Amino acid sequence: MKFDEIQLRLLDEIADLHGVPEGAYNIRSDSQAIGRRSTEHIVITPKKEVSGIDIEIMPNTKNESVHIPVVLTQSGLKEVVYNDFYVGEGADVLIVAGCGIDNCGTADSQHDGVHRFFLKKGAKVRYVEKHYGSGSGAGKRILNPVTEAYLEEGAEMTMEMVQIKGVDDTVRKTIATLKENAKLVVRERLMTHGVQNAVSTYEVVLDGKDASADVVSRSVARDESFQKFDAKIVGNAPCHGHTECDSIIMDNGRILAVPGLQANNVDASLFHEAAIGKIAGEQLVKLMTLGLTEQEAEEQIINGFLR
Repeated sequence: MKFDEIQLRLLDEIADLHGVPEGAYNIRSDSQAIGRRSTEHIVITPKKEVSGIDIEIMPNTKNESVHIPVVLTQSGLKEVVYNDFYVGEGADVLIVAGCGIDNCGTADSQHDGVHRFFLKKGAKVRYVEKHYGSGSGAGKRILNPVTEAYLEEGAEMTMEMVQIKGVDDTVRKTIATLKENAKLVVRERLMTHGVQNAVSTYEVVLDGKDASADVVSRSVARDESFQKFDAKIVGNAPCHGHTECDSIIMDNGRILAVPGLQANNVDASLFHEAAIGKIAGEQLVKLMTLGLTEQEAEEQIINGFLR
């Protein structure tokens, strides 16, 4: 594979890639697969009826990774991609996804990705999804990811969902169902600026005894941007669920946090926390006494907050 300068920059931003990754991968650029590799324990197969791939991870596969980044560089391009992951019993793997859009034209560019995860008993997945937008054009950069996760007994999944720069509009939808002793951890980091809009919705159903979910979002809304965090946890068994929204609001930004807890079992333990506020003045003053300008102090605080 050969990458041009824009592709390399986008791949670096969304997947920390500087070339062809080790292990299994499927790299997609402007609606075409430009590179794909399976391994002995991870098999990637293109779908026949829709755009997308099936990824089968064999039982007990450990210390292996799958990279499936997507980049768009053509203004006006819109696509929908369906990727399904079948993770075998006892496997423990890293999956790196993400999409980067560089739009230098006047037409909107859009990627909608639907990812479904089926984790067998005792499987573990760390899933990293980063979104990024760039380009000087007036056309929007639109990303609408859907993530579905179905965890069987004792399965564990950690999701790192990151969007820091350049995405004009996004609706991020995540749904999950957990059986006995399954565990879901979500860490979302999000920043909007300009007139960007970002909506994140989560619906997690805890069906099994001792299932647990911990969904935490940290976000910063700058300029005239708008964010909505809508998280619902349903407890159908003795279980533990926690959601948290911790946000910094700046300029004329707007943030809406919508908690949702539904207990259908007397031993379901569900909690929600939400905090929205501006940067504390004493934090700025402390950093400015060290020689930073007010703008530099703000950036330091924001970078630490979203780390």
